[in-house]
Amino acid sequence: MLRKKKTAIAAEPRAKAKKAATKVKSAAPKIVKSKSTKPRAKKLAKGTKSEAVEVAELLSSKVVYQGPLFRVLHDKLIEPSGKHNERDVIRHNGSVVILAIDSSKSKKNPWIVVERQYRHAANQYLWELPAGKLDPGEDALAGAKRELAEETGYSAKKWKPLVEYYASPGFLGESMKVFTAEGLVAGDAHPEEDEQIEFRLVKLSDVLKMIEKGAIKDGKTLTGVLLYARMHRGKHKK
Repeated sequence: MLRKKKTAIAAEPRAKAKKAATKVKSAAPKIVKSKSTKPRAKKLAKGTKSEAVEVAELLSSKVVYQGPLFRVLHDKLIEPSGKHNERDVIRHNGSVVILAIDSSKSKKNPWIVVERQYRHAANQYLWELPAGKLDPGEDALAGAKRELAEETGYSAKKWKPLVEYYASPGFLGESMKVFTAEGLVAGDAHPEEDEQIEFRLVKLSDVLKMIEKGAIKDGKTLTGVLLYARMHRGKHKK
């Protein structure tokens, strides 16, 4: 029975179906769009300067721990929104990360310098890009050149800033500045006494495969390699 009914409806003249659709359309209430009270997101015009940085008003700051690498502060503050708050913050001089690239054999698939070392906080060995902390007042580029030479022995002819980011800004004030280093020149490494670093050159495509398989868990390496790979791929498509 259901099939016969469907067939009968399908066999109706097109004129009747059109007339019925017109009636339904005319019977439907008109929708009046009201003006939204929600603020609309404004697009930044090309070349527009970024907004001025808003900072909190610091009411008090107490050092609750001081170590050789960082210090922990308990801050009382008024946030830019006007809200009073208290925060425990780890303060750090900042770090540099080096994406050292050897494109002498292949520009499309260059070799990347990666390191393997034990990280007690993660309780495991990690694959990472060369990196290190800055000394108080040290220029970031000078620090990057120093760290690359200390950990790998390499120097580079061409340096360029790639990105700056905060790894965990909820409680950690450490800024990480990533540089690319090209035109590598080999030398002798001289890491610090507490550093046991194994480094090697790995093809960019293989580093990306390691990331896909979850073999790389280090945040600075994920950030630096993936951003570079995206920019590098776009450059070689042109």
